[in-house]
Amino acid sequence: MATARQRIWGWWFYDWASQPYNTLLLTFIFGPYFAEIARGYYMGTGMEEEAAKAAAQAYWGFGLTIASVIIAVLAPILGAIADGTGRRLIWVWIFSVFYVVGAYALWWVAPGGEASTLAWAVIFFGIGFIGMEFTTIFTNALMPTLTDHDDIGKISGSGFAFGYLGGLVALIIMLVLFAESATTGKTLIGLDPIFALDAEAREGTRAVGPFSALWYVVFMIPFFLWVKEPKMPGGQLHIGAALGSLVELLRSLKFRKSLLAYLTSSLFYRDALNALYGFGGVYASNVLDWSITQIGVFGILGGITAMLASWVGGRLDNRFGPRFVIGWSIVVLILVCTVIVGMTRDSLWGIAMDPASSMPDIIFYICGGLIGAAGGPLQAASRTMLVRHTTPDHATEAFGLFALSGKVASFISPFLIALVSHFSQSARIGISPVILLFALGLILLIWVNPKGEQI
Repeated sequence: MATARQRIWGWWFYDWASQPYNTLLLTFIFGPYFAEIARGYYMGTGMEEEAAKAAAQAYWGFGLTIASVIIAVLAPILGAIADGTGRRLIWVWIFSVFYVVGAYALWWVAPGGEASTLAWAVIFFGIGFIGMEFTTIFTNALMPTLTDHDDIGKISGSGFAFGYLGGLVALIIMLVLFAESATTGKTLIGLDPIFALDAEAREGTRAVGPFSALWYVVFMIPFFLWVKEPKMPGGQLHIGAALGSLVELLRSLKFRKSLLAYLTSSLFYRDALNALYGFGGVYASNVLDWSITQIGVFGILGGITAMLASWVGGRLDNRFGPRFVIGWSIVVLILVCTVIVGMTRDSLWGIAMDPASSMPDIIFYICGGLIGAAGGPLQAASRTMLVRHTTPDHATEAFGLFALSGKVASFISPFLIALVSHFSQSARIGISPVILLFALGLILLIWVNPKGEQI
């Protein structure tokens, strides 16, 4: 029988195990690599370089849009079913398979392929992305059973800090031993990729898929050993009853003004943040012409600040409440996005810079550190705030609805970025919709009760 402390550590290990999908695949390794091969494909069809960059970003955006639509439709339904049966861990097992299969299959996304290569890349990435999102929903739903509400903020923040540490360690391993530069064929410290991987075929970079899958399998062991499902009301699977419960929850929102305001606020700000993570590496590759290794160093900086800030944010959450942490995090992210949209290699909002200097790179590194420092606490405080609006027996349903509220904007934000990138023919201008989404989230936060419904 696992102790209470072991259950908490086991729950934290999910964050450690799953973080590489965001850190390595979505943002810093595979996302930029996809941008490279997609850009090369479009230029091979006769497109100008800038148009090819925008087309690559748009393709990635439409792929994320489709995956997010699937999550948005299924998340609240599966959450209601899980609460109705009183079983959540079985869903973690099922969607872990999606995670592992989708991640591992990215090994076969080789450079110089046809249009079908891009399609399969997005399909397999989407399968793993769906697995990651759904396992997150069901593990988050276990959080209210770990401790009383007084410690939830600290546990949530420490979990995100531990997860970011895992992502940071995984990123360093990839950069030092696997991911090669497209120009030199060497890793960050000048080595050939290990295991005699072919640098010319980008096998070191492509290994990020199998590496992430194996990382997840190994580090989920503490979770499955120590996190046991508490006995809760439930029984046989009744789809009708589960959907009825979901409909009842949706109808109740008109009487739960704080929860409605919070879900609507988070609909915008969480998915603006997801868009930053999903397109940050692609932006660095397209706008600043950064290599995979440069983007990886950017990721290390962001991971360090996210880890430290998540830990500090958990303490601030306990003292001042999650709404305080969420509000200030959004303000920082709005300022950072304003800088990013206005920057090229030769200017910052009309102020000239020497394109040969390192100033644009330094500014973007600072932005990366701030994104990590604000994004980590924002995510941790967000799930704490939801816990303040639900009860343990309805937690999965609530987190499913939380995922739905996020994914409504999650397929809108990549769609808007893809659309603006397509019509502006600019990868830089294409990022601009996230500023509006963050601003809407901040405004709507005014109507959220800092104490939620736990009064």
